[in-house]
Amino acid sequence: MKEIKSILSLYNSQKDNSEKCAIAQVVRVEESSYRREGARMLVYESGIFEGGISGGCLEGDALKRSQIAILKDTPSIVTYDTSKDDENEIGVGLGCNGIIDVLISPLSSKNYTLEALEKCINNRRSHVIITITALTNKNSNISLGGTFHYDTSTNTLENCKDSALEKLVLPDIEKTIETKKSRIYHYQYDGHEVSAFIEYIPAPFHLAIFGDNYDVYPMIDLAKVLDWDVSLTGNLQKLKKDRLQTVSRLFTKEDNSWSTIDNRTAIILMAHDYKTDLNNLKKALKTNASYIACLGPKKRFIKMKNELNQSGFSINKSDLNRVYAPCGLEIGANTPEEIATSIFSEILSAFSGKKGGQLRVKDGPIHERN
Repeated sequence: MKEIKSILSLYNSQKDNSEKCAIAQVVRVEESSYRREGARMLVYESGIFEGGISGGCLEGDALKRSQIAILKDTPSIVTYDTSKDDENEIGVGLGCNGIIDVLISPLSSKNYTLEALEKCINNRRSHVIITITALTNKNSNISLGGTFHYDTSTNTLENCKDSALEKLVLPDIEKTIETKKSRIYHYQYDGHEVSAFIEYIPAPFHLAIFGDNYDVYPMIDLAKVLDWDVSLTGNLQKLKKDRLQTVSRLFTKEDNSWSTIDNRTAIILMAHDYKTDLNNLKKALKTNASYIACLGPKKRFIKMKNELNQSGFSINKSDLNRVYAPCGLEIGANTPEEIATSIFSEILSAFSGKKGGQLRVKDGPIHERN
């Protein structure tokens, strides 16, 4: 989401000039690649750009090809093969040993890409963007690089003028939402062969901090780097205002901050006060939060759990699976900054369903492959 915001920020800052631009987007990866499907960069004819499609080895060539596409006003698919040993092949220096298809699309009044991306950052919902990556025969209703947006709140496909294609693509959109995985689908209808990249864009993470001591600052700072939405509940008088500028919502202990919690929320209970953390844990368990962290040793959480059970508030197995106490990955963290790094790593691990171990001991590829 951070890259999308950066791209839109550049685009909006350049609206007043007449310079043309294009989007270069990774739409297919075979074997290994530094970036995965959905990575994109916005390129202007002057050469300024935002975003990325690799670790740095493909951007230069993609920039030049984007400038050519802008000049010709013609979209195209470019394939980079980093699996070859040919030193003249673009991207060989990356050493990823993969094949990457990049769609380069000049942006015009008919291209809906940036409008679709804008919709993705204005709310806390998941979104689906469909991009045409190949088609045979002319079709007045769709074109290479054409983009549609699927609104998950209304279950409607926006900007698609081809009703036959819409009927075919809707089941695959539903599948994409269910699996949360992006990939290319192929369709045949009315003499047309069409390929479309169906991209799942999840809602942004929300970090809900319940605490007001100095160790909240590294949590806020790291959330800013990752572009996570942040709320904080506590005694606001104790905190430095200049360290809270990136916090979206500030609540006192008396405010109802729980209404902002959803299943893309990670709750951090870090009041360092037993009764406060116990009360907040009880409230946290009533929410849909997928991750609930309790700072402190395991025996502290066991005491909390026993006290809640004795009061008649039962904690079932599914609730226990959401609670991380002690929280964080075991990386030898000691300072508040290191502890924040440990907790954020565990949050990513929990939301992605990964174990959080060392990649060097993992069998198979780093990323799942379609």
